[in-house]
Amino acid sequence: MEYSIVIPAFNESDKISSTITQVLSFMRTFTDSFELIIVNDGSVDNTAQIVRDMASENTELILIDNPHKGKGYTVWTGIMDARGDYIYMADADLSTPISELKKLSVWVKDQNFDIVIASREGTGSQRIGEPAYRHIMGRVFNFWVQLIALPGIQDSQCGFKLFKRKAAKDIFSRLQIYGSEAKELKKAYFGAWDVEVLYLARKLRYTIKQVPVTWTHVKTNRISPLADSFKMAVDVLKVRINDIKGKYGSAQTSLY
Repeated sequence: MEYSIVIPAFNESDKISSTITQVLSFMRTFTDSFELIIVNDGSVDNTAQIVRDMASENTELILIDNPHKGKGYTVWTGIMDARGDYIYMADADLSTPISELKKLSVWVKDQNFDIVIASREGTGSQRIGEPAYRHIMGRVFNFWVQLIALPGIQDSQCGFKLFKRKAAKDIFSRLQIYGSEAKELKKAYFGAWDVEVLYLARKLRYTIKQVPVTWTHVKTNRISPLADSFKMAVDVLKVRINDIKGKYGSAQTSLY
């Protein structure tokens, strides 16, 4: 298995069939072996049934049905189940087109980086249709992230990231906030799981490349700007506290 594509999904019945069709169509021209893993985050619409129906006709498509624990746990489940040599996670809205995987793959396969993250910042990146207030919120949050946990990472929150298998399994197996101990939720929550993942990646000395991409804003009502931003900011602080307490282990050790 060369590639695993992991897509978290929460109430995505309006777009999941289109997303699956686009990913399958692209991947069949891009590689000879891949799997597409849709992880259902306890959706209350018919997202899971749509995926099941499409999986019956597409052998590359796999559904994992989770209780609703938020995006971080949903991604964690997919990553830990993935079998590919390269594991790519993408948002269900494909706000960054699946074709951008070509650009990210070059840095993993040819330049030997362990992790390549899509970035909406820097020369060559494009943000299309993003409201000014969302951009300002994102920049303020990124300032906090760089100050507390990830200096030099301009966009930790873009939902498109490519990992070598060893790096992904090692990092995600160590998650404390968004891993196996995550609790069930009553509403959607994106979280700062990306920060915990990238913080661990640096601690474990995996190499990270930031690659500018084209990203199109997709309107959503799932984010509570003030409440979610505050909780995510607290989670960033928890990452540093967890490290101080030794919960992430030694930078010298690897589990895989």
